[in-house]
Amino acid sequence: MALVGVISYRRTRGQTRSREGYFLAGHGLTGTFIAGSLLLTNLSAEQLIGLNGSAYAFNLSSMAWEVTAAVAIVIMALVLLPRYLTGGFTTLPEYLESRFDARVRRATAVLFLLGYGVITIPSVLYSGSLAVLQLFDVPALLGLPREQALVLTLWTIGLIGAAYAVFGGLKAVAVSDTLNGVGLLIIGVLVPVLGLIRLGGGDLASGLARLTTEHTEKLNAIGTADDPTPFGTLFTGMVFANLFYWGTNQYVIQRTLGAASLAEGQKGVLISGFFKIAVPFLMMIPGVIAFHLYGPSLTGMDDAYPRLAADVLPAWLSGFFLAVLLGAVLSSFNSLLNSASTLFAVDLVAPLTRTLSDGALIRIARIFGTVLALASFLIAPLLQYAPEGVWQLIRKFTGFYNIPIIAIVVMAVLTSRTHHRVPAAGALTAIGFHLIAYGLLTFRIDTGIHFIHLYAVLFLIEVGIMAAFAWRSGRAPIPPPAPPGLDLTPWRWARPVAGLLLAAMVGVYLLFSSLGVAQAG
Repeated sequence: MALVGVISYRRTRGQTRSREGYFLAGHGLTGTFIAGSLLLTNLSAEQLIGLNGSAYAFNLSSMAWEVTAAVAIVIMALVLLPRYLTGGFTTLPEYLESRFDARVRRATAVLFLLGYGVITIPSVLYSGSLAVLQLFDVPALLGLPREQALVLTLWTIGLIGAAYAVFGGLKAVAVSDTLNGVGLLIIGVLVPVLGLIRLGGGDLASGLARLTTEHTEKLNAIGTADDPTPFGTLFTGMVFANLFYWGTNQYVIQRTLGAASLAEGQKGVLISGFFKIAVPFLMMIPGVIAFHLYGPSLTGMDDAYPRLAADVLPAWLSGFFLAVLLGAVLSSFNSLLNSASTLFAVDLVAPLTRTLSDGALIRIARIFGTVLALASFLIAPLLQYAPEGVWQLIRKFTGFYNIPIIAIVVMAVLTSRTHHRVPAAGALTAIGFHLIAYGLLTFRIDTGIHFIHLYAVLFLIEVGIMAAFAWRSGRAPIPPPAPPGLDLTPWRWARPVAGLLLAAMVGVYLLFSSLGVAQAG
């Protein structure tokens, strides 16, 4: 961890004095750093623990959240990223101002900040700290009660992550993410391979044979209505949830906005898609191996990966494993903190005070990041008292802001060529409708509709609201964006690689189905 910190410091020293350098890494990120940062930002302890737990208790149906992201990643690389870079935007709300007005920019920035500050940042910090606590039995290690050990772990992770985000800016986040990503891939391959060797009594081929011939229902990714992720949801709300995450979520797309060129941005985004395709093999197969080794005897499904990792990894790798796990948690936390600071400074403060120097704006971002980090340290421990668990809490509250934002972005893109401008009133009405309707349908009225299907229903209604406003307002010219000074030549292999990525997605679903390894016998 010290090595990662030193390398990150050396790679970013003296590069955070300007606005572009701090918020967009000076537009110097290559495809490798973008892919590495996207990988670590997306994959954290909750996936490592949660996805393996789901595979242990049910089957591979929850891989939908990871594998079907390939569709959204292709749309991001080929459709959205060229538009973002053409305008030289720093944030998604800034792009929306160019299509609507300043009120929509402020409204979406506030939506992001509320979602990040109240739920996402504290929950990432809490779930990551909980994973470290479980995997390394910190209370016994330090001789502390569980609550005190959790708070100590949480503050340690939070302070280190905040240092990267607050002092180093986006480039420090991207560099540290890439280095930690290498470690995550090493551990991600080692655990299932060593698990298969254990399953085969010392022989990898025998373990693989057992995995694919016994309890093959565990290898089925085609979820039924009783599984965590029914297969039908892939074609409704899952599409919009993934498109929001990979195409509009500020803390994910910010490293693509810092790309050195359009080609480097497209490379990074598409390469990260192949890592997503590999997630079932690295982060779900270990859960199935745990079922074969331990049966249904574990006290909880979230114990599957910690137990397997502890049993198969040699003791001399435990420190490296801890560093990798902490790196994954730090990545999501510092990325969120960096993006929240960017949104506050660029979208809320800068438009009100046009005379602010770059140094003053960066100081404001750092102060806000520090305050937000301290607030998350206080909120995160409270999540252990969530009545339905932290996973359900995240899932429900993300729905307050992901669907209205992706609906607004989709309308902005669809109307860019027709010159039918959706007025700001249409976008603001859609946001207000969503907050009321989603709150009622999720917390007050039991419709019996799966929450992912509800995403799709509300998305269609909100697109309809904005279309009605656009029809009433008639045609309106949309001024072209100013040239950003970047090379906007597309990557020559972008379309072939995108086709290969989609083919790989279909192939993985065929593999983990009744037509592949999940067939009976």
